[in-house]
Amino acid sequence: MNDTSWANWSGHVQGHPAEVRSPASTADVVAAVTAATDRGQRVKPIGSRHSFTAIGVTDGVQLRLDRLDQVLSIDTASGLVTVQGGIQIRRLNEILAEHGLALENMGDIDQQTITGAISTGTHGTGARFGSIATQVRGLELVLANGSIVTCSANERPALFSAARVGLGALGIITAVTLQCVPSFALDCVEQPMPLDETLDRLDELVDGSDHFEFFWFPHTSTALTKSQTRLPGDTALNRLSPMRSWFDDDFVVNVGYEALLRVGTAFPRAIPAITKLVSGSLSSRKYTDLSHRVFPSRRDVRFNEGEYAVPRAALPELLRQIRRWVTVSGERVSFPLEIRFVAGDDIPLAPTYQRDSAYIAFHQYHRLPYQRYFDAVEDLFADVGGRPHWGKMHRLGAKELRDRYPLFDEFVALRDELDPSGVFGNDYLTKVLGDPS
Repeated sequence: MNDTSWANWSGHVQGHPAEVRSPASTADVVAAVTAATDRGQRVKPIGSRHSFTAIGVTDGVQLRLDRLDQVLSIDTASGLVTVQGGIQIRRLNEILAEHGLALENMGDIDQQTITGAISTGTHGTGARFGSIATQVRGLELVLANGSIVTCSANERPALFSAARVGLGALGIITAVTLQCVPSFALDCVEQPMPLDETLDRLDELVDGSDHFEFFWFPHTSTALTKSQTRLPGDTALNRLSPMRSWFDDDFVVNVGYEALLRVGTAFPRAIPAITKLVSGSLSSRKYTDLSHRVFPSRRDVRFNEGEYAVPRAALPELLRQIRRWVTVSGERVSFPLEIRFVAGDDIPLAPTYQRDSAYIAFHQYHRLPYQRYFDAVEDLFADVGGRPHWGKMHRLGAKELRDRYPLFDEFVALRDELDPSGVFGNDYLTKVLGDPS
C-alpha cells in the first residue's frame, strides 16, 4: 500500500487517492479544488472514515478535513453556533457543554465529523426529533468552479435545502451553522422486554418517551429497550458507578463480546448461543446524565452495517418477517438489529423526507459473511419503500432510488448545474445519482 491508501472504520472499503491534502482553511480548499480541476482530477473530502459505503472514495485528490476543526462563533442567547466542517462531534459536544449548550439530538456515535454526519443523513432517535441535518441553519460550501457560497433558508434556499443531506455531491462544506439548545440531562431507563410485547406496545413506548430505541439479537426473544426523558441541565445527576459502567459498556459490550465473536467466527454453530448469552447478560439499569454523555455509545467491536428508514407503522411486521427468515434460513446473525424513530422532514434526499420513520440497522461482525443476510433484509424493505441511510451499506441504484424520493430528479438537476463535469463525483455517486448530464 502507498502512503495515500486508507480504509474505512470496518476495513470493508479501501481507497487509493492519487494525492492527499489536509487543508487548514476555506482558502486552502479552494486552492485544492482549483488545482485538481485544472489537472482533470476529481476531489473528495473525507472525515472520520465512519461511512460503510464508498461515498468518500476518490481516485483523485482526497481532502482530509481534520484541520478544519474550529468553532467560529457561539451565540449563547440564540443558540446559533458556527463551526468548521471538519470538527468531530465529540469535540463539538465538549465545547458546547462549556457554554451551556447542546445538540438537540444526535446519534449513538460521536466520532464523525459534523459535515460527514449531516451529509449522509445521520440521526438519533425520538419521534418528535429530526436528523442532525434538521438542526442546520446555514452552510458555507466550495463549489466545483472554486467559488465560495453561503446558503440558508433565506439565501440560496434551494441549495440550502438540498445540501443539508448532499452526499458530498454539491460542494465541499467548509462551515456549518447549527441551532443548538440549552444543555439538558437525560433520565435513562434500560430494561429487557419480550420482543413481541415491545412490538405490541410500540406506539405507547415510542410516544411515551422523548427518545426511545431498542436492540434485538436474532436467535433471541428479548428486546433491550432504552427510554430517555429530557430534563433541565441543572438536574441532579445520578450517573452509573464506574464499576457498573466498565462492566456493562466496556467489558461485556466490547471486550467480552469481541472474544465471543472470534469464537463464533471459528465455530459458526455457536453464534445463536453467543447472542443469547450476550443478550441475557445485559440487565436493567437506570441513570441520569448530561445528554452528550448518554446519547453516544462506545463501539470497539468492528462490523459491517446497513440501515434503512421505513414507515413507522411497517416496523412490527418487518421485524417479525426478519425473525421468520432467520429461523427458516438457518442464517447465523451475530449482531443485534437496532431500532430508532425519527420525525419526518423537508430535506429532499433525507431518508425521512415527508415521512415519520423507523430506522432499522442491521449488522454482521466484520470477520463473518454478510451478503445473504443483508440481501434478504433489503428485499423485505423494498416492499414498503424503504430508503437506505447514505452512510450505510445498500445495493440500490439511481433507478430504484428515484422511485423512493419525490424530489430525486430535482436534486440531480442541481448537482448537474453545480458540478457538470463531476469534480466531486465517484463511482458511488454515479451508482446512486447517475452520471452528470
